[in-house]
Amino acid sequence: MADVVTPDGVRLHVEVDGDGDGPVSVLAHGLSLTNSCRELAMVTPFVPGTKVRSCFRGHGHSDSPETGYRFADFATDVDTVGVAYGATVGVGTSLGAGAIANLVAREPDRFDRLVFLLPAGLDVEFQHKERLLRTADLVQGRTQEEAIDALLSDPERTASYLQMPWLRDLDHELLANLNPVGVPRAIREIVHDRPLRSRHDMAKVKAPTLIVCQRGDVIHPVEVGEILAEIMPAAELLVFDDGEALWHAIPMLVARVSEFLTG
Repeated sequence: MADVVTPDGVRLHVEVDGDGDGPVSVLAHGLSLTNSCRELAMVTPFVPGTKVRSCFRGHGHSDSPETGYRFADFATDVDTVGVAYGATVGVGTSLGAGAIANLVAREPDRFDRLVFLLPAGLDVEFQHKERLLRTADLVQGRTQEEAIDALLSDPERTASYLQMPWLRDLDHELLANLNPVGVPRAIREIVHDRPLRSRHDMAKVKAPTLIVCQRGDVIHPVEVGEILAEIMPAAELLVFDDGEALWHAIPMLVARVSEFLTG
C-alpha cells in the first residue's frame, strides 16, 4: 500500500494485490456508488498477476482538489499509477473505462490489453446526468455516515433492493470508503464532459479488448459497448440480460477475464 502523486500534485491512494507470474494490471473504478479502489477487491485475488487498485482523485482516500475532474484528469490518474507500477493492462469500470478510453484514444499503444466493464460514454455528454446530479445533492454537505444513509434510503435505489435484496448489502460495502467531499465535486464536473473527442479515435487501439455490458442499464447503455466493439479492431463483447444476470455470472466472468489477461 502506497501513495502516488500525479503531475498536477494530486495524491492518489494505491493498494496492490498479488505478484509474480502474470501481467501488471491497473484497475480504475467507477463513480458514485462504486467510488474507491475497493470496488473490485473481492475478485482481484482470483485474477492472475499483480493488480494495482487506486482511488481516483475525489474518491476513497485520495486527495479531493476543488476542481480538475474531467476525463483527461482521471486519465492522468490512471496513467500516473500505471507508469509507477509498470502496468501493461488497463481494467476500467464505468468512469474508469471512460478514463482509460480517453488515455488510449490519445496513446493507442499505452496498454497491451484492455478490459472495459460497463463503459458509460463515448463522444457525447451523459444522457441521464440528472440521476448523477441527484447523487451529488444527496451527498453534499453530509458526513460520511449521513451520506451513506441518504444514498441507501434513496427511493430510486430502494426499488431495486425490493427486486434484488442482496444488492443493498453490496452497495453498503462499496460505500464504506465514500468521500463525501470529493464525489459531489467529481459528479458536477464530469457530467459536462465526455470520454472521447471522437469515437473513431478508438479504431487506432489495436490492443485485444474485452468489453462487458448489461441490457437495461440507462447509465451504461449496451449500445456504448456495441459501438466500441464495432470500432475497435481487436474487441470482444460480452452482454448480459440485466444486472442480476451479470451478478450471478461473476465466477464465469472472473475466469474469462483471467483467461483473457494471460492469453
